[in-house]
Amino acid sequence: MTTYACPKGHASEESDFCDTCGAKISSSAAPLADSGTIDLPTASPPCPNCGTPRSGTARFCEDCGFDHDTGRVPALVTSAAAPAGPVAGWTVTIAPDPVYFAENAIDGIEFPASPASRTVPLRPPQVRIGRKSNSKGTHPEIDLAEDDPGVSHSHALLTLSVDGVWLVSDLGSTNGTYINDDQQPLTAGESRSLTSGDRVHVGAWTTLTLNSPDSAA
Repeated sequence: MTTYACPKGHASEESDFCDTCGAKISSSAAPLADSGTIDLPTASPPCPNCGTPRSGTARFCEDCGFDHDTGRVPALVTSAAAPAGPVAGWTVTIAPDPVYFAENAIDGIEFPASPASRTVPLRPPQVRIGRKSNSKGTHPEIDLAEDDPGVSHSHALLTLSVDGVWLVSDLGSTNGTYINDDQQPLTAGESRSLTSGDRVHVGAWTTLTLNSPDSAA
């Protein structure tokens, strides 16, 4: 199996964008030697917060967001303006966003020729955003592997707080997690409260828009 070295040192099966972190791989990068065997990673201790197996030396737990460097789960920073309400019926619309794509400006890729959107339900308590990988054993609820090459393997996490408010946390993504028109992405492990209509930008061109049950009407 041929693999390619990404700028962050991962061995990627994809030659354009790393299938682990979403970082762009240089077109001049030579493929790594094909030994015909797969080196299995050394087993790492599971997450002490939820028990999920740790993927190699990944900093953040792919299920609960636990930070292995600091020993803490992402801080839930709620907003006084974010109302508590019913959690059933919330959805998220996922769509290629030409405005975000133009502002993000990742070299070497083009906006989809036939952009399409889809709407999926948000199922408490947590919804992971990333890229599915059978070889790595990760299966995010919102899988953007076929949608956006700039999305990290474990990109972001949506969590329902005890107050009934959805929050988004960045999991140390390569290309960042942006909220609405903010010019600065969330820092790794930082959480932000969301309301209906808020937009979460990830990867090269993807925008996820939260929809409350009332917004459908």
